[in-house]
Amino acid sequence: MVGLASAAGLVGFLSEPDAELRVFALKTLDSQIDLLWTEVVDAVPQIEALYEDESFPERELAALVAAKVYYHLQEYNESMVFALGAGKLFKLDNGGEFEETIIAKCVDTFISLSAAQRPAAGDQTANLNTAFPTPVEGATSTSASLTSPITPFSQSALPSKSLLSRQEVPGVDAAYPGGEDVGVNHVETPLVLKRGVQGQLHAIIDRLFEQCFVQKRYRQVIGIAIEAKSLDVLRRTIIRASDDEKKQHGESRRSEELMEYVLDICMGIVQERGFRNEILKLILELLNEIPAPDYFSIAKCVVYLNEHAMASVILRQLVEKGDARSLAVAYQISFDLYDNSTQEFLQKVRREISDLVPEKGDSEQTETAAEGEESKESDPLLDSQSTAIGESSKVSPEARIAFKNILDILEGVKTFELNLEFLYRNSKSDIAILNKLRDTLEARNSIFHTAVTLSNAFMHAGTTHDKFFRENLDWLGKAVNWSKFTATAALGVIHKGNLNQGKQLLTPYLPKVHQVAGVGVPGSVYSQGGSLYAFGLIYANHGGMAVDLIRDYFKKATDEVIQHGGALGLGVAGMATGDEGIYEDLRNVLYTDSALNGEAVGLAMGLVMLGTGNMKVLEDMIQYAHDTQHEKIVRGLAMGMALIMYGRQEAADELINGLLGDPDPTLRYGGIMTIALAYCGTSSNKAVRKLLHVAVSDVNDDVRRVAVLSLGFILFRKHQSVPRMVELLSESYNPHVRYGAAMALGISCAGTGLDEAIDLLEPMLKDSTDFVRQGALIALAMVLVQQNEAMNPRVSTLRKAMMKMIGDRHEDAMAKFGCAVALGIIDAGGRNCTISLQTQTGNLNMPGIVGAAVFIQYWYWFPLTHFLSLSFTPTSVIGVDQSLEVPFFKFHSNTRPSLFDYPPEQQVKTEEAPEKVKTAVLSTTAQAKRRAQRREKQQRRESMDIDQTPATPKVSDQTPDKMETDESAVKGEEDGKDGEKDGEKDGEKEAGEGQKKKIEREKVGYELENMSRVLPAQLKYLTFPDPRYEPVKRPTGGVVVVLDKTPEEARETIELQASAREIPGAARAPTERAPEFPAGGRSFGRGPLVAEEDVGAGAAAAAGVLTAVDEDEEGAEEAPVPDDFEYETDGEDE
Repeated sequence: MVGLASAAGLVGFLSEPDAELRVFALKTLDSQIDLLWTEVVDAVPQIEALYEDESFPERELAALVAAKVYYHLQEYNESMVFALGAGKLFKLDNGGEFEETIIAKCVDTFISLSAAQRPAAGDQTANLNTAFPTPVEGATSTSASLTSPITPFSQSALPSKSLLSRQEVPGVDAAYPGGEDVGVNHVETPLVLKRGVQGQLHAIIDRLFEQCFVQKRYRQVIGIAIEAKSLDVLRRTIIRASDDEKKQHGESRRSEELMEYVLDICMGIVQERGFRNEILKLILELLNEIPAPDYFSIAKCVVYLNEHAMASVILRQLVEKGDARSLAVAYQISFDLYDNSTQEFLQKVRREISDLVPEKGDSEQTETAAEGEESKESDPLLDSQSTAIGESSKVSPEARIAFKNILDILEGVKTFELNLEFLYRNSKSDIAILNKLRDTLEARNSIFHTAVTLSNAFMHAGTTHDKFFRENLDWLGKAVNWSKFTATAALGVIHKGNLNQGKQLLTPYLPKVHQVAGVGVPGSVYSQGGSLYAFGLIYANHGGMAVDLIRDYFKKATDEVIQHGGALGLGVAGMATGDEGIYEDLRNVLYTDSALNGEAVGLAMGLVMLGTGNMKVLEDMIQYAHDTQHEKIVRGLAMGMALIMYGRQEAADELINGLLGDPDPTLRYGGIMTIALAYCGTSSNKAVRKLLHVAVSDVNDDVRRVAVLSLGFILFRKHQSVPRMVELLSESYNPHVRYGAAMALGISCAGTGLDEAIDLLEPMLKDSTDFVRQGALIALAMVLVQQNEAMNPRVSTLRKAMMKMIGDRHEDAMAKFGCAVALGIIDAGGRNCTISLQTQTGNLNMPGIVGAAVFIQYWYWFPLTHFLSLSFTPTSVIGVDQSLEVPFFKFHSNTRPSLFDYPPEQQVKTEEAPEKVKTAVLSTTAQAKRRAQRREKQQRRESMDIDQTPATPKVSDQTPDKMETDESAVKGEEDGKDGEKDGEKDGEKEAGEGQKKKIEREKVGYELENMSRVLPAQLKYLTFPDPRYEPVKRPTGGVVVVLDKTPEEARETIELQASAREIPGAARAPTERAPEFPAGGRSFGRGPLVAEEDVGAGAAAAAGVLTAVDEDEEGAEEAPVPDDFEYETDGEDE
C-alpha cells in the first residue's frame, strides 16, 4: 500500500456516522501509525470514544490504534491498558518494538499486582519479640532516634521501624535502587484496576507463560514467579516441566536442574527472609514427591529452615535402605550438615539419631540430658517425629554401626581429623620468612613480638608444626604480659582441630587448682589465660569436653587475666550453642564491672548466643551497657549484641535502629556491626544504603570506618561490585574511611585475586597514614591468599614489597605490624588454606564470618587477631569410602601443573664474607705509567746494542712492572664487566627461551593423589577416572564420600598420622628424630619440617619459657627488702 502523506482525511472519517468508514480509517491508521501518529494525537479522544462505544463493531481495533499512539507518546501505562483491551488483535509473536515494550510493561504490572497481594507479614519469626527494649531507669531508648545524627536525607525524623527508616512499598522490587520512592508505582497500579483489565492482563501473562513452556524456557517463568512472589506460578512451572519430560519419556534431569536453579536463586537473590522460607518449603515439598529425590538439595533446604527433625528422618531412611550407595549418601549429607549447621542444630540431630543407638556411651547420654532444657520451644513439633523414631527399637548391626559413624561425623570428629591430616601432610610454609621477621623486628617491642607470633600462628594454622617456637626459645622468652598471652594462644591456632591431643598439649600451661583459687601464683597468669583461649581455638565451634573444662576453670578463676582468656575460650568453643548456663556464668563475671575481663565476657556472651536473637539476653546487655562507665565493656557488649543477631535480617531492624540512635558512638558502632552480621551475604540494597549513609554522615571516625568496612560482609557473594562501590571512598580525605575501604575489599574479595580490588589497594601501600598502609597490606594478603604468579602475576611483586617494608628502618611500627600479619595470612595454613565466608556448598560459613568480624576488632585488642583462623578453610579434596577410611587413589586435573601450583619459597641471600678491596688506580698513576712505558721503549731503541749498567734496569724494571700490573688489573676489570654484560644478555635470552620452551613443553592434565591440595577454581577441571572409586556427588572441595564399587578386593589406605603422634612431655627436651609410620600405611607429601619434629614438641619446649613469671608481672614474688644502712654523710648538717 502506498504510504499516505497526511492523515487529515482519515482522521476526518472518524467523525463520520457510517461505521464502515470509521473501520476503514482505523485499519488504515493501524497499518501506517508509525508515520502518521503525530497527526493522530489530536484525534485520540475520538478513538477512545469508539473503544468505549459497545455498539461499535471494531472496538478492539480502536483500542489497538490508541495503544500505538500512546506508545509513541511514551505513555506506556495508557498504552498497555489499551493494548490489553485490544484482545487477540494484540499479537505477542510479532516481535516488534511496540509488542516487546507492551509485554515488558505487562510483566512489570503483573509482578507489582501479585507482589502487592502478598501480605508483608511473615518476614519476622513468630516466636521472637523484636521490639527494642526500654530500660527502666531512664537509660537511652528508641526516643534517642528523634535526635539521631544520622537521619536519612529523605526523612525529617528517624522512624521507629525498618532498617531503611522507611516502609517497603508493596509492588516495588526490594532490589530496585529506587524502592524508597513511596508511591511511584501507585500511579499505574490503580489505572489497571480502574479500567477493569485485570482479566485481560492475566490472559496475556498466561499466553506468555504457555509460549515459554512450549519453547522449554522454564527459567524465564520461574524468574517472573519469584519476582511476583507467586508460589502458585512457581509450583505450576516445576510440575509442568516434570510432566513435559514424562510425556517425552526422558529422564528427570531437567526438572532436577530446574530445582537446583530455583534453590540457587532462593539462596542467592531473594532477600526477604520470610518469602525465602516459603520458597524453600515449596521446594522441599516438591522434592519429597519425586521417587528418587535429590537428597543433597533437601539437606540444603533442611539446614536453612532449621528442620532438624527432617534431617534425622532423611538420614534414617538412607541408612535403612541398606545398600552401599545410600549409606555413602547418608555419610556425605552428614559431612555437609556439619559444615553448614550450628552446634545447636547438630546437637538436636545427634540426640534424635542417638535414640536409635540406646547403648551409646555415657558421654552421649549426659550431653543429650544437658540439652533437654534447650528444646522446649520445639517439643510439640518433634512429638510425631520422635515417637516415630523411638518405635523402631530393632536396628540391624550394620545400621547400628552406620548410625554410630553418623554420630561421629555430626560431632565433627571425622572432619577435624581429616582436615588436620591434610594440613599436617601438605604443609609448605616457608620458615625463612619467619626467620626474617624475627631477625628484623625487635622482640623487646611488644607490638613486634606480637606481630611475629601472629604471623607464625597464621602460617602454621592447623598444621601442628610448632617448630618455630622450639627453635627460638630465647626470642620467645622476650614475651611479657599480653605478648605472652598472645603467644600462648597462638598454640591453639597452630594445633586447631587436634582434638585428641589438645588437652595434653596445653596441660603445662593450664591453671592449677590452687592457682585458680587464688592461693599462690607460681606460674604466669598471662600464659594461663592464653592457654584457656588456645583451648577454645583448638576446639573452635566443636564444644563437647572443651566447653566443660574451660567453664570449670573460668568459674574458679579469680584473676582477671585468666577470666579474660577463659571467656574468649568459652565463646569460641561454645559458639552458637545457646547454652543458658554458660551465659549465666559469663553474666556473673560481667557484673563485677571489671574493664579487663568485661570486654571479653561481652564478646563471649554474643558468641554463645550466636544467631539466636534471644531478646531476654539482649535486654540484659543493653541495660548493662547503659549502666557501666567502662568503654571496653560497652564495646564488648555492642559486639556481642551484633553476634546475637547474626543472620536475622529483618528481625534485627528494631535493635539496629535503637543502637544507631544512641548518643554513645560505641553503641552506634555496635549497630553497624549488627547490620553487617544480620544481613551478611545477602547483598541487601537497603543495608548497603544505610551503611553508605552512615559512612559519610556520622560524626565519629570509628563508626564511619566500620560502616565502610561492613560493606564487605554484605556483598561478599557479589564481590565484583565492591571495588566500584568503594572506589571513591578509598580516596576519602578521612584516613579511617580509607582504611575501611581497604578492609572491605579484603573481606569481600578474599581468595579471589580480583584485579579491580588490587588496583585500588596497591596505591594505598604508599598512603601517608600508617594504619591505612597496615589495612592495605592485610587486605592485599587476604585477596591474594593462595595465588601464584600463573594466576596473578602481581603476587610476587607484593611479596617482595612486604619483605622490603619489613627491613625498612624508617617504616612505622603500625605498618610493619600489618606487614608481618599479612605475610602470615598470604601463606595461611602452610599455603593450604583460603579465607572463605561461605562453605563449599554455597551456604554461609558461620565460623568464617564470625572469625572475620571479631578479627577486625584487633584495632582495639591484638589478641582478637587469632579469630581470623576461624575463616581459614582447607582447600582440599579428601576422599573417604563407606568405611570412613581414606583409600589411596588418584584423580585427574585437566590443567597445566603450574597453574595451581604452590608459590615458590622465599630465597634467602647468604651473607657473604667481606672481600678484599682492590687498589684504586688514579688518573695520575695511569699517566705516569704511560710516560714510563714510552721512556722504556725509547731507551730500548737507542741502546739496543749497548750493555746497560745494573742500576738502570732496576729503576726501569720496577716502574713498568708495577704499571703493567695496574694496567692489567684495570683492563681485566673492564673486560670482565663487558663479559658480564654480554653474559647477562645471553643468560637472559637463554632463560627467556628456556621459560618459553618450558611453558610450551608443559602438558595439560596431570594426576593428583587423594588428600591433595585443590583450589576452588580448580574444582571444575577435576575428573575421577579410577573405575573403582566414584564420588557420590559432584566434588565441591573438602570431604568427598566415594563409592567403592569392589569392596571385596584388597585396597590401600592412607594412615592418619597427625592425630596419632605422641606429645612430648613438658619436662622432656624435644628430640630430633624421623617419624615412624605404621606398616601398611602410605605417606606422601611430607616436607622436611614434618620429618624433623614431633607434633607438639614446640609447645612442650616453650612451656618452660611462657609459664615463667615476668619480673614486672603483677602478682609475682617481690624481691627481698635490703637491710637498713646509713649514708656516711648522714648527720653532717646537724
